[in-house]
Amino acid sequence: MPTDFVPQDAVMLVLRQEEGGFKMGRSQSIEEILSRRLLLGEIVARNSRVIPDREAVVYGNKRFTYRQFNQRVNRLAHAFLDLGVKKGTKVAILLYNCNEFLEAYFALAKIGGVAVPLNFRLSAEEIKYIVNHSDSEAFILGEAFVQNVKGMQQDLPQVKTYITVSEKPVEGMLHYESWIAGYPDDEPLILVDEDDPVFIMYTAGTTGKPKGAVLTHKNEMIEWMLLGIFVRGEPGVCELLDHRQGLKAFAAPPIFHLAAFGYCQFAFFDGHTVVLPTEVFNPAYIMKTIEEEKIDAIILVPAMAFFILLLPDLDKYDASSLKMWISGAAVLPTQTRKQIMQRFPNVKLFDFFGQTEMSPMTCGLRPFEAAGHETSVGRPIPFLEVRLVDENDRDVPVGQVGEIVYRGPTVMKEYYKDPEATANAMRNGWFHSTDLFRRDEDGFLYVVDRKKDMIVSGGENIYPAEVEEVIYKHPKVVECAVIGVYDEQWGESVKAVVVCRQGECVTEQEIIDHCKLHLASYKKPKSVDFVDALPRNAAGKVLKTELRKRYGKSVRY
Repeated sequence: MPTDFVPQDAVMLVLRQEEGGFKMGRSQSIEEILSRRLLLGEIVARNSRVIPDREAVVYGNKRFTYRQFNQRVNRLAHAFLDLGVKKGTKVAILLYNCNEFLEAYFALAKIGGVAVPLNFRLSAEEIKYIVNHSDSEAFILGEAFVQNVKGMQQDLPQVKTYITVSEKPVEGMLHYESWIAGYPDDEPLILVDEDDPVFIMYTAGTTGKPKGAVLTHKNEMIEWMLLGIFVRGEPGVCELLDHRQGLKAFAAPPIFHLAAFGYCQFAFFDGHTVVLPTEVFNPAYIMKTIEEEKIDAIILVPAMAFFILLLPDLDKYDASSLKMWISGAAVLPTQTRKQIMQRFPNVKLFDFFGQTEMSPMTCGLRPFEAAGHETSVGRPIPFLEVRLVDENDRDVPVGQVGEIVYRGPTVMKEYYKDPEATANAMRNGWFHSTDLFRRDEDGFLYVVDRKKDMIVSGGENIYPAEVEEVIYKHPKVVECAVIGVYDEQWGESVKAVVVCRQGECVTEQEIIDHCKLHLASYKKPKSVDFVDALPRNAAGKVLKTELRKRYGKSVRY
């Protein structure tokens, strides 16, 4: 039996510190202790007690009330415990959006396990790196990924158990539904602490390898409480989010992203219903779901919004139920904002900005503040301290550009197994984002550039160093530089500027195909230019600013 397991009827003697030593305190049940803590698993446990018959999750033709959803979460939690998953154990998750994905998040949270969600667009090499680096001991995967994962099992020595969310069992792997069916549905009652890690979210790496941002229960609980306060500052939203009624919240982007799963957390906080898509991304399907399920609120990345607005028959769908539109994961272009408001005039459009290390949202533009600030990403969320600083961490004057740094309860715990990167990011007690901003006299923030050249394409973060490392492996390439260029559909796309070895010749398609072999498809260059030499300064550093001047600004607001 796991050492952290305590039977439901057990009590714990609590010691309280007083002058002169410790004294025995009042006996408390484990359930009471957990109820007093800011824990992710307590969201669904509490809702199952308070609103047991309200719908919690809709996924295709599967519909679960809060009681039913919490029971499935508990069965999975007990199954994990029996498997040897305990506090601190990492579990990799490779799934499309589905109810099982949400169940895994909450089950691990209830027993102190740590979820390591994987972007399903990653290449085999990238998946192997993250699973190994995170020390994941179990691996939950969808049916679509079985063959790929089977091909990498010998390279994942720490993974002891594979679990498939599939129609039929897979040899050598546990079948999710059959596996959890034999376990009880009562609360596991594991003493999890608020400061225990709940996720390791891997971000694109500036040095070619992703870093694992370790986020705690407190990080996440505080984040979505503060977002709730911030959103309710918009006139009319308190009535919309009335807990007594409940609304339907559509999480359209992949929930391996913290913005999309955080949106689910936000909905669960208020006892609303989360609707998950059964398709990866299909604009017509999204509009049909809005109509059929009478969706009240939706989260979309700007690229998704762009393609929805391109639907030739957009007006045929009844979207009259839609009242709230959340945009995140990338900067919303001004023109796209205007088009959304023209086509959906009754929707309250919130535009959020953030990054994974911050749990993730840091600031937002509310509808009532948008007039005159359309190109802004808004103001900081409550209880988060924000500064714009120069290279010496000195505050810059209003209107001038500086790196945005943060301090508050939503800052990540650390980068997993990377104390050097953690120390560098947490300099002088502030988390350094590497994003360059300016602030106006009213306190509204504006994205200017990315200090580390990161590219955001369709809401996905891409670091040039990672793409460059792959291109350099091509035998005909002597050097290269990767930048982001404006793309009407995706916001930005990847451009590679390549210098070939003397006497060699390579085509654009060869470079693109080479990248596809080693990188997630969304990271490959969309265009490749060949030059005799890259522009450099006196120290020999490639001048990407010159390349951006030559090939165009990356983002147009």
